Amino acid sequence: MTKTLVAVAFVVLNFYTYNYLASNAIYPERKSFDTFPLEFGEWACSKPQEISDAVRENLGVTDYLVCRFARPQDVVGVEVYIGYHASQVREEGGGAGENSIHPPAHCLPGSGWDIIDNRTVPISAPGIPQQNASVKRLVIAKGNARQLVYYWYQSRGRVISEDWQKILFVGLDRALQNRTDGSLIRFTVPIIGNDEATAESAFQDLAPRILTLLPDYVPE
Repeated sequence: MTKTLVAVAFVVLNFYTYNYLASNAIYPERKSFDTFPLEFGEWACSKPQEISDAVRENLGVTDYLVCRFARPQDVVGVEVYIGYHASQVREEGGGAGENSIHPPAHCLPGSGWDIIDNRTVPISAPGIPQQNASVKRLVIAKGNARQLVYYWYQSRGRVISEDWQKILFVGLDRALQNRTDGSLIRFTVPIIGNDEATAESAFQDLAPRILTLLPDYVPE
């Protein structure tokens, strides 16, 4: 019921905004992920990954970072994905006519991954702009493979874990600030030998190093 009400409110708010409020979109200044550091102490990414034009268009992403960070002692590393969307509404253009950020919890099953644990958990780390923030924590499986996934939406100083909240804030910010920019932050860590604690430790060690730099790339 909540999701339906939010969807209706979003449509009404966007109609009102588009027809009666200022519609000149604001695109804040930011750094390109081409300048994002690839070393944080022992953690290093040898080379950022590129996504194909077709995938980029489907995602509707303006700028992105896909990088596998690892330490010398790690068997596997941590894949970091940060996708920045300068706009999330159709009227302002975008991949396939739409820029809305795709929820990972919806996309993972389509890639063959089963979500076997799905929680909303608190997060507190340097670089998190919001007190009492919560994020999504998933454990996913494909055959015998297991991965730990943390993700959230981040925009204008907010850390958002729920899809319906993201939709609502896009409408509000468009109406009040002429901004619909936002980002998806995702960390993916393979779980080796059912050792979830080691995967968790890797996330907790790397994430603060990445997040402290985000304000230059994800405007508040």
